[in-house]
Amino acid sequence: MVMTRKYNDGCAGAHALNLVGERWALLVVRELLLGPKRFTDLRAGLPEISPNVLSQRLTELEQASIVRRVRLLPPAGTWVYELTDWGLELEPVICALGRWGARSPTMPRHAPLSIDSLVLSFRTMFDPIAARGVDVTLELHLAEHRFRATVADGTLTLVRGQARDPDAVVAADPGTLAGIAYDGASFAEAVRTGQLQVVQGNKAAVRQFLGLFTLPERAPALDAVAASAAA
Repeated sequence: MVMTRKYNDGCAGAHALNLVGERWALLVVRELLLGPKRFTDLRAGLPEISPNVLSQRLTELEQASIVRRVRLLPPAGTWVYELTDWGLELEPVICALGRWGARSPTMPRHAPLSIDSLVLSFRTMFDPIAARGVDVTLELHLAEHRFRATVADGTLTLVRGQARDPDAVVAADPGTLAGIAYDGASFAEAVRTGQLQVVQGNKAAVRQFLGLFTLPERAPALDAVAASAAA
């Protein structure tokens, strides 16, 4: 038994919710989409989750064949959690859910973002129309993590790892990058205050890259709908 509370509904969607519908479950999956992590790494990405609840969610996800626990080869030799191939199939589900949630009229735009959630948001909100004719490669430094971002032919590839001969290397926290990409925060001001550092390369390439992400239009709030109907 993966969970004690079930919907007892023959719909496959209901079964999916039996597997990943508990609180924190999909966020644990989100934190593993970009690669394996130790328990402490998961806690760092989900600081509000208690160790007991994280252990419980991981156990449930293992029992559901979504997550597995493996030991890294020496010299690391540590235990990590990773998604199974079937678990990795949840990425488009999580991205679609993120795009839908971004339309919420009550979406808290300035709430903290984990590193992985920022990277996945860039994968989700990338605008191929805005990227027409853009050819740029960046290396993103997010704390101790490195990501390679390549835009070419209207597509984005954004994965863990270093970039070879990038146009720029940029260091910032997730909130700063999200603020510039999504909320119109000033790129120049972030550079001036040191919140964003172009470690090497072309500042214009960084600015261009951060202009390639578009949030979907917000859904109307109920009070706005009511006011429109009254008019």
